[in-house]
Amino acid sequence: MTQERLWQVLDASWGDPRTLSALLCSSVAVVVLLKWLERRQIQQKMKEARRARDLALERMQKAACGFKQENPSTQTAQILSLTMVELVEKLKDGSLSPESILYTYMGKALEVTREVNCVTDFIHGCEDQLQKLKNQKEKGLLYGIPVSIKEHIDCKGHISSGGMVKFLGQVKEEDSVIVQVLKYQGAIPFVRTNVPQTMMNYDCSNLIFGQTLNPLNHHKSPGGSSGGEGALIAGGGSILGIGSDVAGSIRLPSSFCGLCGLKPTGNRISKLGVVSPIVGMESVVPALGPMARDVDSLALCMKALLCDEMFRLDPTVPPIPFNEEVYTSSKPLRIGYYEGDGYFQPSPSMKRAIQETRKLLQDAGHTLVPFVPPKIDYMVDELFTRGIFSDGGAHLMDCFKGDIVDPTLRFQFNTYRLPALVKRIFAVLLKPIVSVWRSLVCAAGNLQVPKNRWGSQCSLWSGVCQKPLGSAWSSGAATSYTNLYNVLDFPAGVVPVSTVTRADEEELKHYRGHYGDSWDKRLKEAVEGAVGLPVAVQCVALPWQEELCLRFMKEVETLAHSMKRNV
Repeated sequence: MTQERLWQVLDASWGDPRTLSALLCSSVAVVVLLKWLERRQIQQKMKEARRARDLALERMQKAACGFKQENPSTQTAQILSLTMVELVEKLKDGSLSPESILYTYMGKALEVTREVNCVTDFIHGCEDQLQKLKNQKEKGLLYGIPVSIKEHIDCKGHISSGGMVKFLGQVKEEDSVIVQVLKYQGAIPFVRTNVPQTMMNYDCSNLIFGQTLNPLNHHKSPGGSSGGEGALIAGGGSILGIGSDVAGSIRLPSSFCGLCGLKPTGNRISKLGVVSPIVGMESVVPALGPMARDVDSLALCMKALLCDEMFRLDPTVPPIPFNEEVYTSSKPLRIGYYEGDGYFQPSPSMKRAIQETRKLLQDAGHTLVPFVPPKIDYMVDELFTRGIFSDGGAHLMDCFKGDIVDPTLRFQFNTYRLPALVKRIFAVLLKPIVSVWRSLVCAAGNLQVPKNRWGSQCSLWSGVCQKPLGSAWSSGAATSYTNLYNVLDFPAGVVPVSTVTRADEEELKHYRGHYGDSWDKRLKEAVEGAVGLPVAVQCVALPWQEELCLRFMKEVETLAHSMKRNV
């Protein structure tokens, strides 16, 4: 048949409705089949990742049980009851061995993850690191201390997925700089912990490894994105963890789980070797930092990390060693404080915590100065939200290709993928109805960090609510208190000072919020039922003054503990 004749036959066929219908049905069937095959392939990758995790945990269980059988006299309960500083001292004088501590925490981590699903991987090289310590003449500052690592921070021989299928299968050939420095200082990274999909989420859930629960209340979230770290440490399965923070991702889970956590100045700790779904941010500065049960542990970790080895491995990190003199100083502080920022109204427990802490600090001889952060709406809507999503969320959307969206991210995902024009129209239409909608609208435009710097030595606020599982955006407005310090690039840390009382819960019934809109209503619903859960305050200092921030945190911690003893 000639080409001309072929086209004549095809032209005749196009006019036949039955042929067109068949072609359409076939096309739809092909699309459906391809979608099904793609979804099946994604699910197979996730299944393989879960299987790899289960095998790793079985190996971890075997190692922990083997040590326990060979050393039945190991004082497990005593080891778990010691603070990190106490462990360091006992390791140094030889009264405890690194083996006894590592395998004790292995066993406890397995117990905790069975309860709340927080561990995603066993770092099999930890036993090799243990053997290396025996041959080292000099003991580092973290000699023998087991450390948990957030899942997206690279560890040699392991995958950093960030909760996303896209990154599965990419086995890392070397440790991140922070893991290398931890090992240099004698620490033993031993497990990796769960994160939410994309890590742009204040819950801790992904479809690969599942939902992590809060060990203090299984109906509440541990927070995110360092939620696996928060849950493991709060459950007693780790004594020191490394998290990351781009909008409160260290501070929120630390607060939810009753821990201390520090977000340093962005470039104080090297970020080389960290997976991220968002790159090229200029106006919002991410940071790596420690999470632990007390402030002294954070300070010891920072002292260990800020060493010549880190400055050698990453020349972009300013060679500023830890200033012990500032941390141990007893000089009275000048502290700025605020009970509300004008964007999100604190819940009753948060407001009470800041008032009580302010009084404790004043009675201790410190100077407290009230102030209100300027232009908070502009910071949240323009500098923070547009700063992170200056490309309209395009790069983040690319990361979802070949993935299935976790239910806790569905609202965010649907918002990101709206056309820019539609987002702008929604922002105008919904502004009178939902005042904080603007903070969810990702418009284009590159923005730079403002140069204003506040003059107070430190600042103090309380806030961070306890969210139910799956309510990723129900407390989004509350993060104005945390993401401000990523935009300003100030060091900031949280310290638990109280717990939610029944009186707080009663007062919450009358809570209306700052705007009185549906988002304030949702946040009120999110923080209900939190009696007995921790309430924290955030302590902030100027850039590169982590030691002052920690000193401030230590003061708050000491005063809060003193108040509890006297009650």
